[in-house]
Amino acid sequence: MKRSYYIYNNGKIHRKDNTLRFTNSENETRDIPIEQVEDIYIMSEMTLNTKFINFASKYQIPIHFFNYYSFYTGSFYPKEALLAGNLLVKQVRHYEDDQKRLFIARKFIDAAAGNIYRNLRYYNGRGKDVNKAMIEIEYLRKKILNTESINELMGIEGNIRKQYYSTWNTIVDQKIDFEKRVKNPPDNMINTMISFVNGLVYTRVLGEIYRTQLNPTISYLHEPGVRRFSLSLDLAEIFKPILGDRLIFALLNKNQITPSCFTKDLNYLHLTKDASRTISMKFDEMLKKTIRHKELSKDVTYQHLIRLECYKLIKHLMGEKEYEGFKIWW
Repeated sequence: MKRSYYIYNNGKIHRKDNTLRFTNSENETRDIPIEQVEDIYIMSEMTLNTKFINFASKYQIPIHFFNYYSFYTGSFYPKEALLAGNLLVKQVRHYEDDQKRLFIARKFIDAAAGNIYRNLRYYNGRGKDVNKAMIEIEYLRKKILNTESINELMGIEGNIRKQYYSTWNTIVDQKIDFEKRVKNPPDNMINTMISFVNGLVYTRVLGEIYRTQLNPTISYLHEPGVRRFSLSLDLAEIFKPILGDRLIFALLNKNQITPSCFTKDLNYLHLTKDASRTISMKFDEMLKKTIRHKELSKDVTYQHLIRLECYKLIKHLMGEKEYEGFKIWW
């Protein structure tokens, strides 16, 4: 069974016959059979060569890069193996048609808002009083399907997240003093955690898109741009509350991540290696968890839910079945 590999030690990685060989800074080596690798996360200083890149591309292995601060910086995306010209045309046409584009974008935000609401309902039922935000979010959700532009939709999404983030001081048992979402750079430990975990969700979505015939640069909610896989940003909106936020709450409430896991002198901008590794490991464990899928009547992993979301979008683009974003029911 293939798996993700997270590399936290400095060194070099290269091809050795039909395996990947990692050599750390102390000249210790580890060989990884190429057939076991689904994707690679490089969280350290790493030396690569074109022989390795060509080898990874041959076996369709995406490689994701994070910098010293555990912030996602980019991905090596292998040459697409599942090409479909007809689907590409459909993707573009749905982007160029304002109403078709808006329909899909609304569905993304409606699903994301529904998953946010479920998170709040879960904690509200466990003694955390977030009822005020739940009422406001439910009110805003009703406006989503009546929006008339992407900008209006993004405005509603921003207000939903503002209400959502206002509850985090209540949900999290630690004293976090979290006021608002700040990026580029994050200004406290919570914003640093969100940026890192969102990067993990984004790259996981990108990896699942790669296993389908979708083009990751043609999107509907986020504007397609240079040097970014914007469809991953779209689909990640649905899964950030499920995979990202729930992971953050669990890590903080179990004290697996505390202020000591950050470099205070850098305004909590930097995660320690051990803390970053813990988050990655717990994220990987979450992806492997299974739920009973209501429509398929079988157990599927959280990771496979992302692939299924891609397939649902493909069916919509091809005119086979109207798209509905995934919403948790538990």
